[in-house]
Amino acid sequence: MKKIAMRSVRAALQLIPKNLKDKLKQNERLTNLYIKSVRRSGLFFDAPTPKQTQQLYAQWLEMEKGSEGFASSHQVGWQAVVFGENGSCETEKCLNELGAHKIVNVKHGADENYAQHMMELDDNLPTLLLNSGDTLNASAISTLVSALTHSDIVYCDTDQFSEDGTRTNPRFLPDWSPELQFSTAYVNTGVFIETSLLKLLNATEFNRVAGVLTELALSKKELKVAHVPKTLVHTTRNNSADVATLNAVKRVLEKHTAVAVSLDEQFMVNRLCWSNTNPLVSLIIPTKNGKALVQACIESILKKTTYQNFEILLIDNGSDEKESIEYFDYLNTLEKVSVLKYPAPFNYSAINNFGVEHAKGNIIGLINNDIEVITPEWLTYLVGHAQRAEVGCVGAKLLYSDTRIQHAGVVLGYGGGAGHAHKNFPRYHTGYLKRIIATNNYSAVTAACLLVKRAHFDAVAGLNEKDLSVAFNDVDFCLRVKALGVNNVYCAEAELFHHESVSRGLDISPEKAARFNKELSYLQTQWADVIENDPAYSPNLTLKRENFSIKSREEFNGV
Repeated sequence: MKKIAMRSVRAALQLIPKNLKDKLKQNERLTNLYIKSVRRSGLFFDAPTPKQTQQLYAQWLEMEKGSEGFASSHQVGWQAVVFGENGSCETEKCLNELGAHKIVNVKHGADENYAQHMMELDDNLPTLLLNSGDTLNASAISTLVSALTHSDIVYCDTDQFSEDGTRTNPRFLPDWSPELQFSTAYVNTGVFIETSLLKLLNATEFNRVAGVLTELALSKKELKVAHVPKTLVHTTRNNSADVATLNAVKRVLEKHTAVAVSLDEQFMVNRLCWSNTNPLVSLIIPTKNGKALVQACIESILKKTTYQNFEILLIDNGSDEKESIEYFDYLNTLEKVSVLKYPAPFNYSAINNFGVEHAKGNIIGLINNDIEVITPEWLTYLVGHAQRAEVGCVGAKLLYSDTRIQHAGVVLGYGGGAGHAHKNFPRYHTGYLKRIIATNNYSAVTAACLLVKRAHFDAVAGLNEKDLSVAFNDVDFCLRVKALGVNNVYCAEAELFHHESVSRGLDISPEKAARFNKELSYLQTQWADVIENDPAYSPNLTLKRENFSIKSREEFNGV
């Protein structure tokens, strides 16, 4: 009924004159009411309901039983550090039953002697970091210690015990995502670690698991972090980070990095703005005609962007409309804008490569002509990430004209190729694990708005204009950049409109369909391993929809 009601509301909104609609949008109370109603209805973004999630999780648990090994944990030497006080008796009972050789309790508080706690640990045994009140699956220790064999740290998924003892609220995590850890402390319990690493820490934030993990991520180069995609840790509460945990991560970040961190208490995420050296950024914008789109795009960049050291290269791919040509001639007179002619047949990859050849900046920005700035600091945030040595491609949060999510990261495997995470979700929806509102790592981001170092662009020879002239060239590019040993980043703080038509039908002309299938086939062949198992996504989540729901029984069975 809620979806039917919201469809009626949306239909009615289409009949309201634009000038009146704009005035209504300025009414914060009405806007918030509409957004909340959209969230509750699930309309537009097909979010799974709690009931659907629990049904799917029950199926997942049933199927997981057959694959769980229950090797005796008593055969493995290990120890544990338990953080906090609430529920410590239940936790210690569980740890003792599973054969912990030593249990060290660390209270949350400023007066604890953390260095002394670390000295109590045996260097020859791995250490489990666990929150008080949490318990473990019978196979957890053997599974995690086995995964630790080739890693420095290993973590797992979690779920929650309800009052009636039912396992619920699973958190199916991605593989190691440093940005998601910095912004949300998504790994904050159930961590196995080589004990020698713990003793290298500055003890300041040793009172919380997330502080320990963040400290290690920033202080140890080439940290090997493994993830076991099984719910081996069971909590008695929601496992999202609280204010104290996020502040612990914030303090570690500020100690180690040149980054401004603010805690957004509305959404409970850390906002990171990394410092930069004010490099020249070359923004490449391809177009053919499209005066209105180009005007909205370029004027919003020129008028709204606070970061000022940029140039715009508009690449004209054979415009033949008088009004567009005249407007582009005008743009060519502006100090920050250059218009370059590219009269060859349309090839998105080739056009952008041509633009980069004429760019002067050390940072390259690939921008679609239907992008419009929302956040004035968008370029400041993106440049801060792009300049980091450990970062490759950086993408933005892009919204359709009606403010639904158009892009918040790319997941490999959707549709057998790649698709946009959380597509069609409302702008202020948090997303799964807060991955809409929090900056985090994805294997790829869209080139509709993408920044990358010129050195990285050159190192992979730019976009693949031979095999991918139209589709998937940005995905392929991101994966090749990632293969250089860097991480790609979705930056949630950089918001822009992407006025891509949401009602546009597919162009299924035989020629274009053949080209698309050829380019999809190339992606599937070239990147089969990532499509099979995208490390930025959980193998327990569906690839049939972009809503992060749990796989159905049919999907697990390959149907």
